Amino acid sequence: MKFYRVKALLMRNLYLYKRSLPRIMDILYWPVMELLIWGFLSVYLEKLNFGGVSVVTVLLGGILFWELLSRAQGAVSVAFLEDVWERNFLNIFVTPLKTIELLAAWFLIGLVRIVLVGIVAGGLAFLFYKFNIFTFGIYLIPFVLNLLLFGWIAGLFAIGIILRYGSSAQIIAWGILFLIQPFVAVFYPVSALPQSIQWICWILPPTYVFEGMRTVLATGVLPFRDFLLAAGTNAIYLVLVVWFFFRMFARVKEKGLLLKLD
Repeated sequence: MKFYRVKALLMRNLYLYKRSLPRIMDILYWPVMELLIWGFLSVYLEKLNFGGVSVVTVLLGGILFWELLSRAQGAVSVAFLEDVWERNFLNIFVTPLKTIELLAAWFLIGLVRIVLVGIVAGGLAFLFYKFNIFTFGIYLIPFVLNLLLFGWIAGLFAIGIILRYGSSAQIIAWGILFLIQPFVAVFYPVSALPQSIQWICWILPPTYVFEGMRTVLATGVLPFRDFLLAAGTNAIYLVLVVWFFFRMFARVKEKGLLLKLD
């Protein structure tokens, strides 16, 4: 793998942001709107004083982490879809570019976006609600890394589905995370769900991140078990989704279906 080719793809995608309002809105506008809406709701609920529990802190933590996860997934999926929409996907493979280099570039784009969203949303959360994301201290790093990794996994899975079923499956890129949102304990603990479906929560890596977030806010201690389970399940999903992607990509090339993506 040649890093200069990965860098070229990364720079190509980043240059698109300079004169693209929709791309800028995806980093600045939508996360800010989510933060404001849920933030003001949190302030209202806090005034109701539910047993002294800091509703603002818990909800804002969930909102910020959810935004990081969704932007990481969106960065990978949209980077692929933009090449499809611009009829450029086939042109990329005329070059000596390797598939693994393309994946590395998509992953780096996700990293850049998650950092930008974290800075913008975290800054506004502190400005409007006095919520300091650095309250998590060094524990912020394993939380964000696990969310970033699962965002990549979800994005790559969506790409594999689109490769297999064509442009008609593009909706999966926008809705894949919302399919699992009720089960990953973003705004409430797993114990709030019916016991019969809690097993679904525990096979999803983000669940351990959001549960761990609430534990840190309540006790100031990172539940190391949750971190290990998040990392372990992420590793399993990563292996499976990379295998799935390469299998779908090989099948599409074999059947000459790449042309149908345009």
